[in-house]
Amino acid sequence: MLSIGTLSRRCGVKVPTIRYYEEIGLLPQPERSSGGQRRYTPAQAERLGFIRHSRDLGFPLDAIRALLDIADHPDQSCAEANALAQAQLSDVRNRIERLQRLEAELTRIASACDGGAVDNCDVLAALGDHGKCTGHH
Repeated sequence: MLSIGTLSRRCGVKVPTIRYYEEIGLLPQPERSSGGQRRYTPAQAERLGFIRHSRDLGFPLDAIRALLDIADHPDQSCAEANALAQAQLSDVRNRIERLQRLEAELTRIASACDGGAVDNCDVLAALGDHGKCTGHH
């Protein structure tokens, strides 16, 4: 059995986050010691690791809840898990496209600056007037 501090260090998840995951039902309530301290099983540590890795990959909590439900029923098809992963991949690709547009626009704005006087600053002018941007970002 693991204390919450040991679980936190082992999984790289802060104690308040572990408590939050318990509160919202992603992580089952742990047993308590006679002194009232939380005690976690290896299975709970594995589940927390799953949650942490899913969060690292950007999955929202609702998708993680669905993935955990799928994982809890090993006799089911994994098609739903794949659909959730495909949706997350699509979201990541959309964010990358947006970031690339931001990068291009910021590169254009920054390269226009000649370091002259503020009253002629192309950076400040572009930030103050979205119409000076070359496209949607």
